[in-house]
Amino acid sequence: MKALFKTVFSRVGMVSLGILLQLLVLLASLLWFREYAPVINVVSAVISWGFVLYLLSLNSNPAYKMAWIILILGFPVLGATLYFIFGGNRLSPRLRRKMQEIDRTLADHLTQDDAVLAAMCEHDPDAVVMARYLAVTVRCPACRNTGTRYFSSGEDYFAAVLEDLPKAEHTIYLEYFIVEFGEVWDRILEILKQKAAAGVEVRFLYDDFGCIRRLPRRYDRELEALGIHTSAFNRFVPMLDSRLNNRDHRKFLIIDGKIAYTGGVNLADEYANLGERRFGHWKDCGVRLEGDAVYSVTVMFLSMWNYVRRCEGIDPPSARACLPEAGGFVQPYLDSPLDEEAVGRNVFINMISRARRYVWIMTPYLIIDEAMDEILTTAAKSGIDVRIITPGIPDKPYVFEMTRANYLALLRGGVRIFEYTPGFVHSKLFLADDESVAVGTVNLDFRSLYLHFEDGVWLYRTDCIPDVRADFDATFPLCREITLADAEKVRLPRRLYRAVLRLLSPLM
Repeated sequence: MKALFKTVFSRVGMVSLGILLQLLVLLASLLWFREYAPVINVVSAVISWGFVLYLLSLNSNPAYKMAWIILILGFPVLGATLYFIFGGNRLSPRLRRKMQEIDRTLADHLTQDDAVLAAMCEHDPDAVVMARYLAVTVRCPACRNTGTRYFSSGEDYFAAVLEDLPKAEHTIYLEYFIVEFGEVWDRILEILKQKAAAGVEVRFLYDDFGCIRRLPRRYDRELEALGIHTSAFNRFVPMLDSRLNNRDHRKFLIIDGKIAYTGGVNLADEYANLGERRFGHWKDCGVRLEGDAVYSVTVMFLSMWNYVRRCEGIDPPSARACLPEAGGFVQPYLDSPLDEEAVGRNVFINMISRARRYVWIMTPYLIIDEAMDEILTTAAKSGIDVRIITPGIPDKPYVFEMTRANYLALLRGGVRIFEYTPGFVHSKLFLADDESVAVGTVNLDFRSLYLHFEDGVWLYRTDCIPDVRADFDATFPLCREITLADAEKVRLPRRLYRAVLRLLSPLM
């Protein structure tokens, strides 16, 4: 009873109760008018087909539209109401103006150096296509003179962070989806407090929903009292609102505008395999940048900071740490759910389509649409070695079933799939032909590709790419390869369950 009381009156319980009450009011309103059933049936049919025609006219993912169409036709009034509340990414006039301001900010501070593109074109005319896409479409320029270091584990990532943080002299910027009390956060927070007290400007963004079970409701106020400027992104409130779909899944740590970290690692002990190991060994990765490209990451963070804090204008550091000896090209990029550009997805598609020998992927979730399925299998049928590493121990059982629901079609198309038997894979990593890497926060699922704020870094012929290859080479022997026979021997009830999950996966 004590545990139940604690759950009900926790922040999650109270917010969930508020949303549930609103759903019950909606249902009661529908039942109240049941005596007018014939009229309601006609009206609901008109409404549902109106919504279906509207959905078909949208320029959005076909699988996403199909899932909503099925829900609306099956439950006309309720489905249409839920779509009106949660569907799509409709912008209010105020939010649209704010997003336009962000776009202008990026355009003002991030410009593509044509000499960089010319140098890339000398290496490979095909590679410059990706660089131009990111530079023109989402204001994310390609850079040179940037050192890169790849981390194949959360343990190595945090060791480097804890070594770099005490060296900060002017600014420390952090933006994370999950923050949780424990050894990792305690050590980082102690450094942040010391630096703030010494006059270093510390800014911290965390996603309120991602931390809802991990941090107190107004934890930002506690950190502000310590001199750490803090904001929670998109507070989770007991209201039926489409904003609940859009979370800040980005992960940045930036020091003095000279060093930047990103990847799949959040600020919690499980990412460093500390404490209770609920999902076996946690396999994650990250990248450290030092040099020219860090300026881009800094501007990206500040644009989101202004969006959350409702500030005007940004003042990124003028000094840049250039590393002329660093090889290759580095291009940090952002993905926003509030535009019509699926940047993370397009980066992956470009890498797959350009591959000549192999494409190797690590992803915690494999929840893809038919288009991505076809791109992967077409590459495999063309003789490209396409391999995907997924978790052996899931963090969410139903999501694991959705992941496995995609195995059969991929295996029949020649894609090889490996499950990481020691535990859970949280790495978001693409490697193609020993020369091109995408690493960051983007999962192969609908939420990451279409609904969340994400970030990534595209690396082309950089010094750390052999380390990425070595990570894959070391990980494959720890996996169990899933065969076509394994996927085909699934019993009918589970196959039907997976089919339903796959159909509704765009809504989950």
